[in-house]
Amino acid sequence: MNPHPRTVEMVDVRKVFNAGRPNAFQALAGVSLTIPLRGVTVFKGPSGSGKTTLLSVLGCMSRPTAGRVYVDGEEVTSLPEKFLTEIRRKTFGFVFQHFNLVKGLTVLENVMLPAYPLGQPRPALRERALRLLETFSMGPKAESKVEWLSGGEAQRAAIARALINDPPVIIADEPTAHLDSKLSGEFVEMVRDIAGQGRAVLIASHDPLVVESDLLSAAVEMRDGAVVAPEPPA
Repeated sequence: MNPHPRTVEMVDVRKVFNAGRPNAFQALAGVSLTIPLRGVTVFKGPSGSGKTTLLSVLGCMSRPTAGRVYVDGEEVTSLPEKFLTEIRRKTFGFVFQHFNLVKGLTVLENVMLPAYPLGQPRPALRERALRLLETFSMGPKAESKVEWLSGGEAQRAAIARALINDPPVIIADEPTAHLDSKLSGEFVEMVRDIAGQGRAVLIASHDPLVVESDLLSAAVEMRDGAVVAPEPPA
């Protein structure tokens, strides 16, 4: 697997939750799409349109019910979980809507968590985590418990955590949903910096501050689990 993949492709991808039950729900309805892994791509659409599920499948966080996903032309859908986990860990960094920081641990410990399975020496890992926190003006909060953080601080900690394994692709799911306009604007500028490092950023959002930003390379509109209008890369 190319450590810096150029594309992710979905071919007729469907995702059904509670399949075979009365409450079955089709979150993705046969999506076929090729995503260039460069710049910033936003997936926009109303709540329930399938954006989050699409990013979860793209990032190898979940498997589709049907269809295939290819990373640089290599089919990954049917790989054993061990190999899928390795691809996910080395290729993608995730910023979740609710940040998913582990309460009871410090900011520094949270940032270091995704790197533990890679077996890096702890002193080197700690130094890298501290450098990332300094980058996001979070150095003074390194030893603070995450439950003491403000919303903006929690987001910056989550972004630092997403970068700890130096992934070529960052996936962010509704990253400004719980932030005010000022903090949302700060997030956009952080994304600009991350993309400027040569990383691809994939964002699910319906926030106008994000979807109308000038930093976007491409946009994909979704509705009812399907792609309505993929916009060509800028």
